[in-house]
Amino acid sequence: MRVFKLIILFAFTNFSALFLGSLLMGQGASSSWYIKLNRAYWEPEGWVFGVAWVTIMICFSIYLALLVNKTFKNNTDLNFKNLFIKIYSLHLVLNILWNYLFFNRKMIEIALIDIIFLTILLFYFLIKYFRIMKYKSILILPYCMWLIIATSLNMYIVIFN
Repeated sequence: MRVFKLIILFAFTNFSALFLGSLLMGQGASSSWYIKLNRAYWEPEGWVFGVAWVTIMICFSIYLALLVNKTFKNNTDLNFKNLFIKIYSLHLVLNILWNYLFFNRKMIEIALIDIIFLTILLFYFLIKYFRIMKYKSILILPYCMWLIIATSLNMYIVIFN
């Protein structure tokens, strides 16, 4: 029951961050500015982004719930808990900020830096907690893979615009 509650908590937080990010992106991918950009030929259709993000956030929420359930109940080390909270919070900020930087402010270079840091942070999650999570680490891989794709799309726009 505890894991289920944690999944709901993380899903609510993760999807809230996505929602906030979408509010901050203005017209987003439907804006005339974005449509006129030279974009990578491997950019997925628009609907893929929605399906991908829902899948990613469900998997990531389960991953986080399992990690917290396994590590927090038996671990009294406040530094360990504080590090997790800081990493997770930074992840939320970077995720929300990218939408604002890229679509709203059209600061594609700074958005690229943001998404590179976000990608590094997610791989840090994967590596840092791999010994604890083992095969359950597969749940964070969709997010890591999507961020590699998203970073390449952002980088393409920076280079060719």
